[in-house]
Amino acid sequence: MKRVFIVEDEPSLQYFYRQAVIFNDMELLGIAKDGNEAVSMFKSFPEKPKVILMDYRLPIKNGIEVAKEILQIDDKVKIIFITADSSIKDQVLSIGAYSFMDKPFSIKKLVQEINNAFKASLVDA
Repeated sequence: MKRVFIVEDEPSLQYFYRQAVIFNDMELLGIAKDGNEAVSMFKSFPEKPKVILMDYRLPIKNGIEVAKEILQIDDKVKIIFITADSSIKDQVLSIGAYSFMDKPFSIKKLVQEINNAFKASLVDA
């Protein structure tokens, strides 16, 4: 199953990402609203997600801090950073994130990027 975890504090974007996941035959494991909740939820999943949609600007810990912690737990998970702050792209990729999406983008582009991440996770398995 294509398992996805969303880390986003903005309700309208949570909804947008949730729709992209659910209506494209993917399993949504959960939505975290801040950095601490994201790490805690990730640790609690009996079956880890293959893909994480990660916002950069989060309450408590930013997305880069969260990604570093999650990648220490599971270095195979594909983290797609989604942000309007393109200045962090190199930093995000250097810590091991799968990809970077600059807002705004279409739902079609998001689904395509998620599917590419799933394909990459099969290669890494």
